[in-house]
Amino acid sequence: MRDAYHEELDSIGDGLVDMARLVGSAIGRATTAILDADLKLAESVIAADEKVDGLQRDLEARAIALLARQQPVATDLRIVVTSLRMSADLERSGDLAQHVAKLARLRFPDSAVPRDLNATILEMGQLAQRLMAKAAEVIITKDVDLALQLEEDDDAMDLLHRTLFQHLMDDRWKHGIETAVDVTLLGRYYERFADHAVSVAKRVVYLVTGEHADELAQAEATEGA
Repeated sequence: MRDAYHEELDSIGDGLVDMARLVGSAIGRATTAILDADLKLAESVIAADEKVDGLQRDLEARAIALLARQQPVATDLRIVVTSLRMSADLERSGDLAQHVAKLARLRFPDSAVPRDLNATILEMGQLAQRLMAKAAEVIITKDVDLALQLEEDDDAMDLLHRTLFQHLMDDRWKHGIETAVDVTLLGRYYERFADHAVSVAKRVVYLVTGEHADELAQAEATEGA
């Protein structure tokens, strides 16, 4: 009976990894779609989000059933509750990738991104994908040090986000208001996607240690001082 119970716990973790991999792939493909004005690819990203939503619903149902049947306590309870929160982060990440793809579809056959910003958007998309891949690895390995690194990695996304705004505020901006709105939204989508990847990693820290990531990082900094 206990073996079956722990298999159910493990399956919840497997579901989270599947979600992370799917949304990581989605943001990568959505980035290609918006830069290349690829309508077919954009439509495939939009349609694929239903699979992420389905995984989230399934994971939530299994977690709630586990809570009802087994009434887990201590670490097991922390796993179930934290997994529910991670699934919400991952589902929202999938929505953000879908938003990027929908913007590509909206502007087709044109690209929503001016040519002079292609490199920045490409870099944001690639970084978002790497952050989510690292979040998936953290879920698998329960590596607290790796989890804490994600917040540092996210600083690069924040810098890219600021770079976009510098372009928008530049007096030499010549692409008009509609494109400025598109670029603003894109920057926000990527920045929030990265935030969700960091949030997933932080929740793994709490799952493993019982402490929140910010508190743990502060304690380590104090010890090192």
